[in-house]
Amino acid sequence: MKTLISNATLVDGTGADRRQADVLLDGAVIAAVVDAGSLTPADTGAERVIDATGLVLSPGFIDMHAHSDLQLLVNRDHYAKLSQGVTTELLGQDGLSYAPVDDATLAGVREKIAGWNDNPAGFDWNWRTVGEYLDRLDSVEEGGRIATNAAYLVPQGTVRAMVMGFAEGDPTPGQQQHMQDVIRAAMEEGAVGMSSGLTYTPGMYAQTEELAGLLRTVGELGGFYAPHHRSYGKGALGAYAEMISLSRDTGCALHLSHATMNFAENKGRAGELLDLIDQALDQGVDITLDTYPYLPGATTLSAILPSWASSGGTEATLARLADPDTRARIREAVEIYGSDGCHGVVAEWDTLEISGVQNPALAELVGKTIKDIAAEARQDPFEVFVRILTEDRLGTGILQHVGHEENVQAIMKHRTHTGGSDGLLVGAKPHPRAWGTFPRYLGHYSRDLGLLSLEETVHHLTGRPAARLKLSGRGLVREGYAADVVLFDPATIRDTATFENPRQAADGIHYVFVNGTAAIDGGKPTGARAGRALRRHSDGLTRVGSSTS
Repeated sequence: MKTLISNATLVDGTGADRRQADVLLDGAVIAAVVDAGSLTPADTGAERVIDATGLVLSPGFIDMHAHSDLQLLVNRDHYAKLSQGVTTELLGQDGLSYAPVDDATLAGVREKIAGWNDNPAGFDWNWRTVGEYLDRLDSVEEGGRIATNAAYLVPQGTVRAMVMGFAEGDPTPGQQQHMQDVIRAAMEEGAVGMSSGLTYTPGMYAQTEELAGLLRTVGELGGFYAPHHRSYGKGALGAYAEMISLSRDTGCALHLSHATMNFAENKGRAGELLDLIDQALDQGVDITLDTYPYLPGATTLSAILPSWASSGGTEATLARLADPDTRARIREAVEIYGSDGCHGVVAEWDTLEISGVQNPALAELVGKTIKDIAAEARQDPFEVFVRILTEDRLGTGILQHVGHEENVQAIMKHRTHTGGSDGLLVGAKPHPRAWGTFPRYLGHYSRDLGLLSLEETVHHLTGRPAARLKLSGRGLVREGYAADVVLFDPATIRDTATFENPRQAADGIHYVFVNGTAAIDGGKPTGARAGRALRRHSDGLTRVGSSTS
């Protein structure tokens, strides 16, 4: 279908000033971008005309930190993302996802990140390699296409588990080479880079030199490294510095995931992080970052454990929690010294709110903090923590209320900033960022607070992340580019998702086109699914189609 969008306020994703324009979509491609009033249905053969007077036309938003790896296939309407204007997502985050795997690794990963993505019974896990996973995203036979476009990061923790298991320890030279070979194959099959979760097991067991070897492989293939680094709390600046040094030493581009400065130790210290980044940029280090526009983080309750207690996977961890002497050691790490899983900070039970559980018998705990639950039960908070982990088999999701508004605002203004939701789509009360990130940037921070202009904000959410992903012909409103576009009302766009009621669609988004197909039409979902897997190709660019073609 040819769709003529007339009289739109065009914000094209480059950061350039807005202008009035007519835009013609011809199938999956933007066929024309001209001054407003230049095109008519008769001229273009358009079968549909949308009068966009008063609406902004921008590229579709790119979520640089998504956890939709499984939900794209399980809940295919994907309304959480489409309803906020997202047309492309970057998957494989935080060093843990579902490819590449063998049978044993897949079983372990499924349990480990059930709190992120669920672990549905009866689901057909019919892939093992990255190429097969991307094929599944593209497969019409498996229930239709996905709702958004999706690129993929090869997850370092999953690769380590496949080669070395879930236990701690340094790789032998043979194991190191095996991991690098697995990563090379994954990128040749279409992955755009590598992620790490360096406060999650088993990724956190990797020392700097081990990571350096992996990054050299990623860099040789033109990919980038997206680490959840070793601490966002105590020692945060040192953890950032380690990642920047790795990028400088290996030549691998760096994208800092959910770049934050959290916990009381880092209140008001965002400027120190930005100085560190700016110094590296001035030295020629290739760095970008993403943030979410909220204060609390979201993770799993088991992430609070010290790394040694999580070694070996679910059963080994549960056995340690059941042993009185080992449990006492865990308490000491969590409540006295600060565990590495909790960013080196002593756990504050009033900041850890249950957002979702796997065990239905624990459903009444959702929305309560560990401190609240302990007070109601007249129990010790640490023992409540252990009980929930045990009864939920480590599958509990949490919100962690540890952020600072001045840090959030300072970082989102940085010259390399992009937007990422870090949204978990499962659980009874997930973080509202899964539904509200992009309209919150445009409404609250751009329009209401004036922190960034509309043009700057759209650039942060479209053209800039497209450049990091090396997207071929995407991320801008330009002739010949893919027809991933959004029409929204700049006066009314806002997030409505709240911590109390998180699954709420944004206001002010009228149309969302994914590859030229209307997924949101007149503010309502159409049920159309036109997304594609976006794969790195041998020329270094990311686009649809087999990476070997």
